[in-house]
Amino acid sequence: MKEGIHPNYYQTTVTCNCGNTFVTGSTKKEIHVEVCSKCHSFYTGQQKSAAARGRIDKFNRKYGIEAK
Repeated sequence: MKEGIHPNYYQTTVTCNCGNTFVTGSTKKEIHVEVCSKCHSFYTGQQKSAAARGRIDKFNRKYGIEAK
């Protein structure tokens, strides 16, 4: 590899909006993210379905499907 052309590599702290922090390697010294594995609905299993619930009810009423 050529000398002097590669960026510096740091031990970086990643900070999420939820307050979670973890350490990884990067060319930046600090990284701020909006979602992480502690707060993303895919990883937590808690989906935010408030908006989808209304659409589902509308679909069911349109096609005459009764809720069980």
